[in-house]
Amino acid sequence: MGPPLQSMWRSWLIIGTLVAIAAVIAWRSGGPERVGQALTSGSELFLGVLPNLILGFALAGFLHVLLPQELISRWMGHGSGATGLLIGTGAGMLTPGGPFTHFPILASFLSKGAGVGPVCAYIAAWALIGLNRLIVWELPILGPKIALVRFLASVAVPPFVGWLAAWLFRAFRFSPLS
Repeated sequence: MGPPLQSMWRSWLIIGTLVAIAAVIAWRSGGPERVGQALTSGSELFLGVLPNLILGFALAGFLHVLLPQELISRWMGHGSGATGLLIGTGAGMLTPGGPFTHFPILASFLSKGAGVGPVCAYIAAWALIGLNRLIVWELPILGPKIALVRFLASVAVPPFVGWLAAWLFRAFRFSPLS
């Protein structure tokens, strides 16, 4: 389950380099006190999101164990076509939560045979047409007319994103887990 270790090392290297650069800048602009403030701020942020991380990965683990590979590969697999794109779109639209919830679940789905298209449709739907955000934020703040028009203007985008992503993966001969 999850991305290959090689991908994680690349990510850690990039983020670690950015942290080192930021630490040097903080040290030069304010000395050890400024570095300490930055580390304290980062630690507080980490502790704030830790419960979401734990719950998101726990949910991903349960879904990985409870949803059979045959179910995922049949309904969201590489050969699922428009059905997979619509399921990915619907799931992304309906699933509440942030990246701590979604990305571990999607990594599990990929490891069980979900296609790139449905997974990308899920991500696009979560980002563009998430119902939780629409109900909690857009409707009360922007009003029903703007919220409805924005939703309708965006609803066709996730399946297209999924289709295009699947096409690009085939065109570039990428492997979804590399």
